Amino acid sequence: MKIPSRISRILSHYESDNPGTKANLVRILMAGKLGGTGKMVILPVDQGFEHGPAVSFGPNPGAYDPHYHYKLAIEAGLNAYAAPFGMLAAGADTYAGSIPLILKANSSNALLDKGLAPDQAMTSTVEDALHLGCSAIGFTIYPGSDNSLAMMEEVSEMARRARSYGLAVVMWSYARGGIISKEGETALDIIAYAAHMAALLGAHIIKVKLPSKHIELESSMKHYNSAAGRDTVDFDDMKDRVAHVMKASLDARRLVVFSGGAAKDNSDVYAEARAIAAGGGNGSIIGRNTFQRPREMALQMLSDIIAIYKGVDSKSSAQAPLHHTQ
Repeated sequence: MKIPSRISRILSHYESDNPGTKANLVRILMAGKLGGTGKMVILPVDQGFEHGPAVSFGPNPGAYDPHYHYKLAIEAGLNAYAAPFGMLAAGADTYAGSIPLILKANSSNALLDKGLAPDQAMTSTVEDALHLGCSAIGFTIYPGSDNSLAMMEEVSEMARRARSYGLAVVMWSYARGGIISKEGETALDIIAYAAHMAALLGAHIIKVKLPSKHIELESSMKHYNSAAGRDTVDFDDMKDRVAHVMKASLDARRLVVFSGGAAKDNSDVYAEARAIAAGGGNGSIIGRNTFQRPREMALQMLSDIIAIYKGVDSKSSAQAPLHHTQ
């Protein structure tokens, strides 16, 4: 397999990584319908842990079946499938080698006291990822949480171990808790800060939410207003906010994918993908917006998103969505 120049250029940004880790990054970047483009669409299915099975899979009962998600990701031509150990283990033999896997190694749940500082428990190991044949191991961190320092210590150690075995490292970086307001969780300065922290912790692929125009930290204000010299970039447009997050990710030297979040209309999903593409983001990691829809609608949505990242989307961001589910 010949590695396209754009993939070689991406790999060159990971200067300290061993051949095994780079080979696993290649497996992800060369998989599926976006293989070789430098763009990615990843299916994450950790919502059963985070929100509960009825909330996650009730809208589409077929999604209770672990094989459903393997088949959805494979048929849609995605770059990777990410899930906790049990979900991956339930189809690991049937679908061995069919799609790159990312083991989500820590999780929380919806039964905890809401007054507790955001945290996640380590539920899997590097050895589990190797046993399942994964290309990467993934973790969530909560910058800002009163537990964030301990989380960073845990993740740093496990990421170091993962890299030593040639696995790539994916970090879900969701700032929350501490001094951060609910609106601040998606503020432009906070999302950029969260992405930067993940890059500094050694993530190869960073997952963050799409940023709003809100600026959370008073210390950031002067750097984001026009008096600081950014008259030509007002961040009203999502693509400019995406570009700023990429800039914060070591000057776009790290792969960044953006979360799809809660279920929304097709038109909103497509508009977000167009903004990510226009802002230089590396793609989407989209779960509930696909597997909670009927299978054929999910496949069509993923096909449309892939078309956007390939640059063959025939619609502008101002036009109607490619397909409707409602």
